[in-house]
Amino acid sequence: MQSLRNDFKFMNGNILVLTVTRVLGMFCRSMVFPYASLYILALGGEPAQIGFVNSLRPLAGLIMFPIAGYISDRAGRVKLIALGGYLSGFALLLYVLAPSWEVIALAGLLQGFVVFQFPPTSAIIADSLSPQNRGKGIATMNTLSGALAMFSPYLAGAVLDVHGENAGMRLLYGVLMVALLLSATINLRFLQETSTHSTEKLSLSSLPGAFKSAYGGIPAMLRQLPRSLKALAVVIALGFTSNAIASSFWVVYAKEQLGLGTKEWGLILLIDMLLRSLLNIPSGMIVDRYGRTRFILASLLLALVATPLFVFSSSFIQVLLVRAVIAVANAFFTPACSALMADTVPRAMRGRVMAAIGRGSVILGAATGGGTGGPGMGFLITLPVMLGSIAGGYLYGRDPASPWFFALGATAISVLLAALYLRDPKQAEI
Repeated sequence: MQSLRNDFKFMNGNILVLTVTRVLGMFCRSMVFPYASLYILALGGEPAQIGFVNSLRPLAGLIMFPIAGYISDRAGRVKLIALGGYLSGFALLLYVLAPSWEVIALAGLLQGFVVFQFPPTSAIIADSLSPQNRGKGIATMNTLSGALAMFSPYLAGAVLDVHGENAGMRLLYGVLMVALLLSATINLRFLQETSTHSTEKLSLSSLPGAFKSAYGGIPAMLRQLPRSLKALAVVIALGFTSNAIASSFWVVYAKEQLGLGTKEWGLILLIDMLLRSLLNIPSGMIVDRYGRTRFILASLLLALVATPLFVFSSSFIQVLLVRAVIAVANAFFTPACSALMADTVPRAMRGRVMAAIGRGSVILGAATGGGTGGPGMGFLITLPVMLGSIAGGYLYGRDPASPWFFALGATAISVLLAALYLRDPKQAEI
């Protein structure tokens, strides 16, 4: 028992607080995101409108990500994290009250501005975990936050069966709004600052200079990145772009082309998340012990085989098997990729670098509309994601199978990049 406590002694302070708020947020987001595309259709949208709506949320990241990274490295992380949570929660009122898909588009654009909370969150996690515990720590956070969330898609599917896709989604968005506001309050109250420049004061009058420094420093910052990290950034960008094209249409394809119901799709996602949760901690330990790069490559190879097989599925069991393989790939890919990012980026510039390319936590074969953004994405990935979201709607409208064949090509390129260029650093950054 003492040995077990020693193995998980990192689960305190900031990591414990963020895990608690993740549990709450993930449970509610996992009810909403898998069915967000159906809500747009219920409000009169078409597949092209699904892609358009999803393209708007990342737009604000072009403005907010660089300045968030700059400020979080100089004026602290905690207040930015809490402010983003409050604003995101209040923005969800538009989803609850939306009379048409156009209002959903506006809400998505407004919510995009709260991405300034993600770089400081990524930085505070990296700051609060030692290099030898990063894979295990990230995996443990993912496991605990997903433990309840694995039931969310099935519960939400049951809600939609009872209340319909219009009223049911309004109810689910309302629950998510309450959860985000509560999480923001917990973060503000209990998180401890980790920025080494936390005493620096930034006022509204200093924002123009901060913008100039943030954007002006991007070329120099990118030149400092090692080749391995640049290759990882491309792998991450390809993963997010693939998700932008396909993620919102997994549930639509399952319903329209395969004839699965919302409860059946929810059950598939439940088993997907259960498998990931069971594997997360063991995979994190394995990644810490045997290195990051080899498991990134192995995960990409699994995704390369499994993801396009979805369109050839013809039954519940076949779809379930496809998602099970993808779940195994993600169980190793997420802690390996996130740990490699933290190992490679110096502590003093983590906020800026992670604002640019994300924390490395892209989901392979994301099957929900939430797979196109979030804390894993940086501003350099925003334009590809926006274009991918728009293209996804038109591609699905022309040929429902085409988004997954694009994902096949993007994953093949990622496999090549990982094999040629990704390497674990000889000395991990603290």
